[in-house]
Amino acid sequence: MVNLQDDYDGDVSPGGPAQTRAAGALSITKVAVDPDMSNNCYLLECVDTGELLLIDAAAEADRLLELIGERSLTTILTTHQHWDHHRALAALKAAHPGAVVIAGTPDADAITEQTGVPVERRVDHGERVAVGACDLSVIALDGHTPGSIALHWSDPDGHGHLFTGDSLFPGGVGNTFGDTEAFVRLVDEVETKVFGELADDTWFYPGHGGDSTLGAQRPYVDEWRDRGW
Repeated sequence: MVNLQDDYDGDVSPGGPAQTRAAGALSITKVAVDPDMSNNCYLLECVDTGELLLIDAAAEADRLLELIGERSLTTILTTHQHWDHHRALAALKAAHPGAVVIAGTPDADAITEQTGVPVERRVDHGERVAVGACDLSVIALDGHTPGSIALHWSDPDGHGHLFTGDSLFPGGVGNTFGDTEAFVRLVDEVETKVFGELADDTWFYPGHGGDSTLGAQRPYVDEWRDRGW
């Protein structure tokens, strides 16, 4: 079992300590890796069964394996195909061969091509991913990449927790690299599937940087759309 903290704020940095918070029957540990890219990785643990899910084996395999310790990793989920989010995937899979590798269907082949690791389960919008007794929902968000996915945990005794990869950050949606059509798709997807479905007290955890809540960001969605990025 991990040690829970009362002072979680999501402010982590590469080389610094991880932070862990309780979310009902789920514990969430956030760690940042790679000083250049500063990727966030999230280790989710079912407090009832001890099963573990890692979101984005981004880099620094040794650091992630140390975080897991003697426990057995059940699942590795990659939020999207970009290289900086799966550089440690092969090493984590080799160390935990029983862990099921999951990714969004449209990005799965690219992830396998880049890492050499087969995606064993391809998921689409509305499917469920279990972490022990905790059942999380997949939200497909086309735009940053075609197969980007977010993962949502609805704590029955608290608020929602949403892991957004690079599709949503405090201050805007993810980079669409000058592709206007992709940007419009991503804003539409985020507005409809995230802000349109989830409550303001939903805490979200992006692929880089600090966390926020949907309520704090909701007033700015139209501004993001108007500015075009």
